Amino acid sequence: MAKILRIILVIVLFIIFFEIGLFSSYTIVTAEVPDVQGLVDMQVTKITGFFNPQSVNDVLIKDPTYINITNQKDVALQMENLSNVDGVNVESMNTSTFDDMDKGKFNVTIEALGYAAPNSTSGQIVISQNPSYKVITSGVAFYRNGELVVDTDTMKIDSVLKLY
Repeated sequence: MAKILRIILVIVLFIIFFEIGLFSSYTIVTAEVPDVQGLVDMQVTKITGFFNPQSVNDVLIKDPTYINITNQKDVALQMENLSNVDGVNVESMNTSTFDDMDKGKFNVTIEALGYAAPNSTSGQIVISQNPSYKVITSGVAFYRNGELVVDTDTMKIDSVLKLY
């Protein structure tokens, strides 16, 4: 029993010295009287955030599920329009999701290689087979008549990366 009381006493003293150090450092840094209630609330919020189930799910890294969509050409045209590239390679398109596909609608990430306009140098047009951009978009997918399609109206550009 005495051992448990010593452990509890050490923990309480640790917390007291920690709080005193926090308040004194706050006073030194800001040259103001510390807001005790605000500092305690901030600490409680941070500590309870560690044990929040949503935070635990965010920490766990899941592999994306790669899916096949049926309206690849429509998605490629929308990617082309939104990203202002001159072409999107449908064969390089990857569609993936972290969401549960059993729901009605779920978020997807679409990656594809994009091409720039042909370069003209000294009167010649040089058409390059090499992609110039990597276009990453996100949107909402759903099942329509048993086929998995991406709603092109929900698509937005996440990034357009220049390839060198």
